[in-house]
Amino acid sequence: MVYGFRLPGILKGMKMIKIAVCDDEPYIRSYLAALIRRQGTETEITEYASPDALLRHGTEYDLLFLDIEWKYNSCTDTPIPPSGISGMDLARQIRASEGPQPLIVFVTGYESYIYDAFDVDAFQYLLKPIDEARFTEIFRRAADRITEKGTHPLKKLVIQYAGTSKILPTDEISYIESQGHKVILHLKDTTLEYYAKLGDLEQELQGQFCRIHKGILVNLNYVEEYSRTTVSLTGGIALNLSKYKYDGFVRAHLQFIRNSP
Repeated sequence: MVYGFRLPGILKGMKMIKIAVCDDEPYIRSYLAALIRRQGTETEITEYASPDALLRHGTEYDLLFLDIEWKYNSCTDTPIPPSGISGMDLARQIRASEGPQPLIVFVTGYESYIYDAFDVDAFQYLLKPIDEARFTEIFRRAADRITEKGTHPLKKLVIQYAGTSKILPTDEISYIESQGHKVILHLKDTTLEYYAKLGDLEQELQGQFCRIHKGILVNLNYVEEYSRTTVSLTGGIALNLSKYKYDGFVRAHLQFIRNSP
């Protein structure tokens, strides 16, 4: 099933977000689609009953709501294998491809699957039964990320690595830490270490990155939550927040949110 949702006036001209909802339970698909329509964002939603159907369709999406597991045997509490690939298999295929990479939000009834989700760089996860407030927050952040990518030139960092000049989109860096005379860039799937000064990077990347500790810069786009002592990033990473950096971090984070689309 494919249907679009548009709001007149204020959203005209904004990027339409193409969304796929993939779940074998018709009620869950309908409920997720209804929640999406309530968010007041211009979207095109396609529903799929299986990962195979989504894969066969071949359409590129900005955002996927993807069921990890399928029906369970109520007696043994074990998964009944689907006729084709699983949601996790589909996510791995997407991440291994060279095409556009959508944000993936996994939908699951079992918390044990959450850690698997981060192996394929899932943006977030939703536990069944789906909490509407959590859905709204996750959708807002996903829409902001997608819209920002579509309306702003992607910032890039040029580094000297292994005798070559390497160009990295800054949006791929979750945080940077200083180690002696080197810095370590923490990317989605790996790390890169090279000679540089954290202070120079702080100046170059100001606005998107903020120093939260003497030796750590975080990408504000990855901040999920924070307390007075800790900053938690997407993917379950928790970093120490210096009490001397707290006020500056809060101001920078609020400014970043205000400037986001």
